[in-house]
Amino acid sequence: MLNADNATKPIRLIERVEKYKGHVITVYEDHVDIGGHDAYWDYIHHNGAAAVLPVTDDGKLLLVRQYRHALGRYTLELPAGKRDGDEDFLVCATRELEEETGCRADSFEYLLTVNTTVAFLDEIIYIYIARGLHSGQVHWDEDEELGVEEWSLEDLIRMIREGEMTDSKTVAAIMAYAATGSAQER
Repeated sequence: MLNADNATKPIRLIERVEKYKGHVITVYEDHVDIGGHDAYWDYIHHNGAAAVLPVTDDGKLLLVRQYRHALGRYTLELPAGKRDGDEDFLVCATRELEEETGCRADSFEYLLTVNTTVAFLDEIIYIYIARGLHSGQVHWDEDEELGVEEWSLEDLIRMIREGEMTDSKTVAAIMAYAATGSAQER
């Protein structure tokens, strides 16, 4: 059982040292004081992202299949991408939907927000439902090659339960969509 005293110890940042700056993340080493004890924690900053759960008029969900180098395999995911600077999350979601699927949407509805890995990463992803899909223009990044696939909610939930789908933003969005009754509101 958690000791309440330990859960409320004051934590103070003493120093943050940048160790690496990439195109998507910046890695820091933080020196912190935890109730009188020194500790060193890894901290990764990400500028945030937006993702979209596109729903067709007949209730199918559009997902993208893409290669993820860190996993060494293809994954099935929501269309998503990082924000440009301090870009509005909905603007980012709108852009990513068209870039990755070639679709535009008549309406977007906020679904949920997720922090992907709270132990060491501050990435936040705003996730929206997109409806009223119609043709737009695909604009893949140079390092992207995506396949757009249509799925039933039932098949995706089965894949989640069987461990075939593990992308956290996608799993969270599909389960939230199913739980909110949004799937029945077509």
